[in-house]
Amino acid sequence: MSRTAKFSSIMTALALAAIGITGCTATPSAAPEKSETSPATTPVAEASPTQAAEPVADASPTPEPTEPDPCPRMSEFYSSTGGLYWERRGTLRDLGAREFAQGEVTFDADGNPVTYTVASGDVEAVIAERLCAYPNLGSMNHVRMIQPGQVLWLTPDPSIPWLSSFAVDDAPEGFQQLPYEQAFEAAGDAVDAGDVDAVREIWNDTLKGMFVNQETIDAVQQVVDSGDLDALRQLFS
Repeated sequence: MSRTAKFSSIMTALALAAIGITGCTATPSAAPEKSETSPATTPVAEASPTQAAEPVADASPTPEPTEPDPCPRMSEFYSSTGGLYWERRGTLRDLGAREFAQGEVTFDADGNPVTYTVASGDVEAVIAERLCAYPNLGSMNHVRMIQPGQVLWLTPDPSIPWLSSFAVDDAPEGFQQLPYEQAFEAAGDAVDAGDVDAVREIWNDTLKGMFVNQETIDAVQQVVDSGDLDALRQLFS
């Protein structure tokens, strides 16, 4: 073989080898483009018009049932005219004996408390609580401090005048406080003893001259002259 033919054969073989190498090389494929779609969301089911909504539980606690107040309104000893004629406003009720209010209660035909007999150890404010009354039972019964065995009258007659055992309305200058209190207490003791004559004497000789209001003097004089012990008790005892 000539040198030229031999060189041509070598070149042809090299060309074929180059083609084979190129055909065996893998061409990398293009990476898929990243989707720009929004993140997936959970679809919300729409309520059917005929589908009832589920009830929502109330988280607030259920209030405990409360018992009615046995004394919705406290009764009170009240003067509608400013001094001479007093009455009870509101209804008394006996809620039963308790510590510091163990005394006996009497009632009228309608079941309303009329009197209370003070027991040993009783406290006026607790007695008033038992009877649904403001604690002025002592003052309306002309005493500073209640005593065991004392009978407290609970409801005054509004047609009978009521006097204070401590002072005189419109007291004049130089009013004798202590003699007035002593005479008033003596009149109350006479009423409790049923001694009407003694009551009249104390009023006419001592107490009457200490008052200056003629309306008060006339009203008290009428009761004293009547000799009615229940009316006299409201005045002095």
